[in-house]
Amino acid sequence: MGQLADDGRYVVDAEDRRRFAEDGFVHLAGVLTAAEVDELEVVYDRFLRREIEVPGKDYCDMAGDYGRDPSDYSIVNVMLPRRYFPAWRDNVYERRTADIARQLCGDGMTIDYDQLLAKQPHKTDAVFAWHQDMAYWPPTEDRRTATLWLAVDESTLANGCMRFVPATTHEAQLRAHAPVFGGRGESHALGTELRPGDDVVPTPIGRGDCTVHNERVMHGSGGNSTDGFRRAYILAYRSEATVRIERDLGFTHSHNDEADVLDAVGVAGETA
Repeated sequence: MGQLADDGRYVVDAEDRRRFAEDGFVHLAGVLTAAEVDELEVVYDRFLRREIEVPGKDYCDMAGDYGRDPSDYSIVNVMLPRRYFPAWRDNVYERRTADIARQLCGDGMTIDYDQLLAKQPHKTDAVFAWHQDMAYWPPTEDRRTATLWLAVDESTLANGCMRFVPATTHEAQLRAHAPVFGGRGESHALGTELRPGDDVVPTPIGRGDCTVHNERVMHGSGGNSTDGFRRAYILAYRSEATVRIERDLGFTHSHNDEADVLDAVGVAGETA
C-alpha cells in the first residue's frame, strides 16, 4: 500500500497502480496528515458558511433542483472553489495529488476542475445516483483521468461513502444516462442503473484518505443518516491536451456554463 514519505511525497506502489488500472479506482490511505486536513478545513467551512462568494449555480444542492433554499440543501455543492478563492491554489492537497495523478496516469496531467461536496447531517436523500463521469464530458482522444476524492470527515456507510462497480471500467460502451431531476435547467445530475450481477463495492475511508477513480468506473453514494457532515474535496486531473480541448469548446465544468455550450458537449461533471 502506498504511503506518505518523509519528504512529503505520497508514493503510490505497484499494487495501487494495478488496482487503479484493473478496477478503475483505488483507496489511498493517509494522503494528508490530520494537521494538513485541519488547515484545509478552515477554508472549506468558509465556503459552507458562504463567507466566500460563489455566484449562480456553482453553489447548489446536488440532491435536488436549483430552486431549493440553501438552508435546506442536502448535498452542498461548490464548483471550482479555486476559481472563487485563488489563494487556495497550490495548497498541500493540490501539490501532493498532482504527483499522485502523474504516478497513476503518466506525464502531462493537470487539474481539470475542483469541487466541494458536503452532505448535511440527517439528510437521507443526500444520494448521488449511479453514474460514470465520462457521461458528462465531451469525448477526447486522451481520456486519462485521475479524480482524487479526499475525506475531510471519516466517510462511512452511515454518512454516504463512495461506492464503485469495478467491472464497468472495462465495458465497451458507457451505460445509458438520463437526468435525475428533470432537465438541465432544474439540475445537472445524471444517473444510470445497476444491472443484475453488478458487483457493488462500498468504500469507507478515513479522514485524510483518498479514493482515486477514472472516467469510466460507475460510482455513486448513499444518504447521510448521522449527526455530522460528510465533507469531501475533489480534484479531477486530466491530460493537458484534453483540458485544452474542453476550454476551446467553452466547457469549464462550471454550472454557470452557457446552455448552448452544454447542449454541444454535455453537462458539467459531478463525482459523488
